[in-house]
Amino acid sequence: MKKIVVLISGRGSNMTAIARTCAAEGWPASIVAVICNRPGAEGLAVAEALGLPVRVVDHRRHDGREAFEAALARAIDAEAPDLVVLAGFMRILTDGFVRRYAGRLLNIHPSLLPAFPGLDTHRRALAAGVRVHGATVHFVGTEVDAGPIVAQAALAVRDDDTEQTLAQRVLELEHRLYPMAVRWFVDDRLRIEGGRVVLLPANGGGPPEPRLIGEIG
Repeated sequence: MKKIVVLISGRGSNMTAIARTCAAEGWPASIVAVICNRPGAEGLAVAEALGLPVRVVDHRRHDGREAFEAALARAIDAEAPDLVVLAGFMRILTDGFVRRYAGRLLNIHPSLLPAFPGLDTHRRALAAGVRVHGATVHFVGTEVDAGPIVAQAALAVRDDDTEQTLAQRVLELEHRLYPMAVRWFVDDRLRIEGGRVVLLPANGGGPPEPRLIGEIG
C-alpha cells in the first residue's frame, strides 16, 4: 500500500480529483496527509470533508525559505510517504528540498512544458497566439517547472477564449491527467531513464496507454 502526501496552497481541486479517483478505483494507496502552507485555505476544509488528515505548515511563521522547508520536510517525513504530490503548492522549492525527494516528487503545471514555465501561463499562451495549450505532469527538477515529463493533456485554443475560459478548460483536463499519472506511480509503472520517463506496461500486458490526453479539434 503506497502512502501519498499532498501539498496544497489553495482550493485543492487537483487534490480532490486524486482523492476521489483513488477511492473510486480502489488504488493500493492512500493519502496519509494533506499539508498546506496557508492557514484558512479552502482546500483544508475540502480535505477534511473527504476524511483526509490535514496539517498546516505556515511559511510566514518561519525565518526564510530554508527554515520553512525544514519544517515542511519534518511534517512530510513523519508520514514516511512513497510519493509527494504538489497540487497547487505555490512555493518555489530549493535544490536541497527537491533532491531530498528526488524520484518521488510530482507536480502539475498548466502549460505544455517546456513552454510557458512560471506564472500567468494562460495569459502568456493567448498573447503568443498558440493554437494548442494544456497541462503537464512531471517529476520535479531543480529548475522551476522542469523535470522529466510523465504525461500531458492538450486542447485547441479557441478564437473566443479568454484567460479565464482557457484556465477553466485546462483545469478540467488536469483533473483527468493528474490522477492518471499518480496511479501509474502507485502501480510502479514509471521509470526515469536518461532524463526521460518510461511508462512500463500494465500487469497483464495490453495495448500501450496514451500519455497525451485532451480535446484537440
